[in-house]
Amino acid sequence: MKVTYFDETDTLLLEFEDTNVEDTRDLDESTLGEYDSKGNLVAITLEHASARADLRSFSFANTAMTHHAA
Repeated sequence: MKVTYFDETDTLLLEFEDTNVEDTRDLDESTLGEYDSKGNLVAITLEHASARADLRSFSFANTAMTHHAA
């Protein structure tokens, strides 16, 4: 996962997977969803990001998960 903020355009890009984007859809007037060839959401672009999120600080927490076989 990669998070990139573009100060010159006040845009926040959240990339969930490094893959080719096949389709981009408007989720609302300031949010774009980007999808791969299988229809999986692989990125979200937030325009006017500083008005929509507190960009002064960013934190990441990784919580260990145990996967159970079905």
